[in-house]
Amino acid sequence: MGGGERKTPVRSVAIIGAGASGAVTAAAFKAENYYDRISVFERRETAGGTWIYDPDPSLGRLVYPGSLAPEIDPPLAIPDSLPRTAPRNQQQRFAQTPVYSSLTTNVPDIAMCFSDLRFAYGPFAPHYVPRQYIENYFTQHKTDPFLVLNTTLEDLSQIPSSIEGEPNRWKLTLRKYDAARHLDVWWEEEFDAVVLANGHYSVPTVPHVQGLNEYIDKFPGRVVHSKTYRSPSIYASKKVLVIGNSASGHDVTNELVSSATLPVYQSRRSASRWDGDAPPEGIEWKPVIKEFKLDGSIVFEDGTHLDDIEAVIYCTGYQTSFPFWNVEANGRALWDYAAGRLINGYWHTFFQDFPTLGIVGIPRVLTFRSFEYQAIALARLWSGRNTLSLPPVAEQQRWERDRAERKSSERKKFHDITWDSGETVGWLQGLFGIAGLGTLKGEGRIPPALSDELIWAIEHIRKYPEPGNGEKSGQASGTEKGRGNGSDDEAEGGWVLLNTANRDRKDSLFFI
Repeated sequence: MGGGERKTPVRSVAIIGAGASGAVTAAAFKAENYYDRISVFERRETAGGTWIYDPDPSLGRLVYPGSLAPEIDPPLAIPDSLPRTAPRNQQQRFAQTPVYSSLTTNVPDIAMCFSDLRFAYGPFAPHYVPRQYIENYFTQHKTDPFLVLNTTLEDLSQIPSSIEGEPNRWKLTLRKYDAARHLDVWWEEEFDAVVLANGHYSVPTVPHVQGLNEYIDKFPGRVVHSKTYRSPSIYASKKVLVIGNSASGHDVTNELVSSATLPVYQSRRSASRWDGDAPPEGIEWKPVIKEFKLDGSIVFEDGTHLDDIEAVIYCTGYQTSFPFWNVEANGRALWDYAAGRLINGYWHTFFQDFPTLGIVGIPRVLTFRSFEYQAIALARLWSGRNTLSLPPVAEQQRWERDRAERKSSERKKFHDITWDSGETVGWLQGLFGIAGLGTLKGEGRIPPALSDELIWAIEHIRKYPEPGNGEKSGQASGTEKGRGNGSDDEAEGGWVLLNTANRDRKDSLFFI
């Protein structure tokens, strides 16, 4: 079914989170000129999401080997008889960000920004540029009055509808820190629909390793997660082991060469696309860790060991966490931690059994720009102005089941959407089709074009040089010269223009 404007019961919408996904979602819903009430609840003091920089990362213990987010980040106990005030919460809420001092974006700015406003400069910008961009985006679209800052969603529960055939509404239990009185203020609000835009870079992931818990207890502060890393200066003259080989592992390891005792050790499960045949100068590669011993030594799977390591930095990513989701009230969990995916989701955006719940920003895909397509599709759908309807629930279930089976056989994550296979374009096309065009009077935001310029940037511009595409094996970073006889070009600032003729076919968005 499609075409035409249809009345829907959704007139009030709560958006959870004021990062990039929350910013564009607020803009998309405002553009409909349909909704009576839009609120954006953000637990930090400003918009910006994961791009807010916290210079003091003092967070207490963040390393819980093998533990899942529901164990590390459990829900708070909710006071009786709201609204009311209560003593300030002391439980760890993982609200601080993982931004380190030298962090820059790793996606070309044309793909990292929204279609109606470019970054101040690029292609790769310092962390404060996207933070300022997100904050300014609310102002640019006059959605900053929607912001409810310093406010954490602590419980999200369905309210059963009293009218047959109409969807359930949602009750939000909210907590706001009152800095003047040093108290938490608790209250409840109800909405017709909710968009989850709360991100997934908060709760650290640390794998279970034999002896690691005992090692942490015996050597307090020695083992940390990269979420608390800010600068190499505090590791001056220390013997350091970095674990992980993604973007943060790459950045942290290379930065430490300037201050730590050399070599800096890096434990890798496998080579990354930017690794050569040998490590860069000042770095020594090690295999996966087998065991941490109480004498301080660390044993690797190849039988080698290191003694006297003074700092261990886990650069092993983050877990999705929804501590506010009320399993009892909503009848099921939201996230399957064993499978690493949403439960009963469709198209990484919608839910089969919750028609008035949406989510933006979960897939590992084209970051900011993909959020825009998701937000517009939800705003159009709930205003009744969508061009295409969602398929029947049975078809949505089949999509989820088929994708789970395919991704499992490919040994890939459910919410990873590849670029080179055409999957990203197909996914965006699906969202484009649902949203359609705006009204004749100009109401509603139109999904952006996937332009040739954007596609070219994704496929050709790289933050890190790639061995075999002009870089000498083992070279440390794109700022170094002397790449040999390859044909890649290095631009000012260290980023690289790839010659794609002879590159391997690892996906162009592998680095996200």
